[in-house]
Amino acid sequence: MDATTPPVNLPGLGKATILPEEQSPAPRWRPEGCDTIALVLQGGGALGAYQAGIYQALHEAGLEPDSVAGVSIGGINAAIIAGNPRERRVERLRAFWEEVTARRVWWVTPDGDDARKARNTWSSLLTTWFGQPAFFAPQPINPWLSPRGGRTATSFYDTSPLRETLLRLVDFDLLNSGTVRYAAGSVNVLNGNFAFFDSRRVSILPEHVMASGALPPAFPMVRVGTDYYWDGGLVSNTPLQHVLDTAGTENTLIFQVDLFSARGSLPRDMHDVLARQKDIQYSSRTRLVTDYFCDRHARNAFVKQLLDKMPAELLTEEEAQIKERLSRLPRVTIVQMIYQQTAYETQSKDYEFSGTSMRDHWESGYRDTQRTLRHTDWLELPQGDGGLVTHDIHRVDD
Repeated sequence: MDATTPPVNLPGLGKATILPEEQSPAPRWRPEGCDTIALVLQGGGALGAYQAGIYQALHEAGLEPDSVAGVSIGGINAAIIAGNPRERRVERLRAFWEEVTARRVWWVTPDGDDARKARNTWSSLLTTWFGQPAFFAPQPINPWLSPRGGRTATSFYDTSPLRETLLRLVDFDLLNSGTVRYAAGSVNVLNGNFAFFDSRRVSILPEHVMASGALPPAFPMVRVGTDYYWDGGLVSNTPLQHVLDTAGTENTLIFQVDLFSARGSLPRDMHDVLARQKDIQYSSRTRLVTDYFCDRHARNAFVKQLLDKMPAELLTEEEAQIKERLSRLPRVTIVQMIYQQTAYETQSKDYEFSGTSMRDHWESGYRDTQRTLRHTDWLELPQGDGGLVTHDIHRVDD
């Protein structure tokens, strides 16, 4: 970013700094004082089209991320964003989602919640029987009938179609160039430890992206180097903590996109119970992480105030180092976007891959983000010596 670039006012978006970029489809901008814009994408299978809609709205507003991090389907969406030039990102996201939802479910989309629920149930059954085009396919031998230690013994589906799709839609040389920082969360199968594949630390390959989405027992573990990995959602379904841990001293605006809502209604039947269980399980500590970092920011600010009151000659070497580190506390704003389940969706919503539902999810993310961006005060960074503020957004019109 050129420090001499003057701040300007963009229509409807308030004061911002234009970032020069040749032949870009729209002017890039960011809130005043913001060093980094990060897009954080939770896992959630078929619901990931909601994230694509959110990105499209941010893209059209010129709010391009400098950093993208994801888990599972969020890692796939993030790879497509980081692995393409700005002008092709929405196009490539659309290509991915149209390919994996290409199977026709019914010839017509029925009206009414009960009929739509029946259609979605049929769609999810087709997924379990046949997999999804360009994504995953059933193993030739059921794992329960496979010999122990055999290639098909540990998963119901083969994800090699996803690898070919990633190679077509993601420029891994560009992804690893550092233009946009990429990170994907995964879990080491042997030791159970959470691991992040960060493009600033390792050269990202299709296997890193696939490992982040290798949810057992449906998908096979993925070998990366000498280790094997499963879906990061087994430990934490959001990479928010990684983004905050690696922010350093940069003032950061974070768009955190959750596909499962921690808040919900009291279940009324077994379908509701299963759906609510999944929401709670995979909403995955987003609030816990943000609360922890808010508390840490407050403690750091308090320690800084105490150290500032002490004469420099009375500080130990360790205390002086702490004072120096705390003198550069970042300012962070987290805008949390949360997908809201419709009345006709059930616990199969994350593996219901019909084209109709994909378009509904995409449009929902797009509309939610457009409404959110009207509240320009939500994008402002906190004032003072560091700080962290969060905005939990469901249906902002409410």
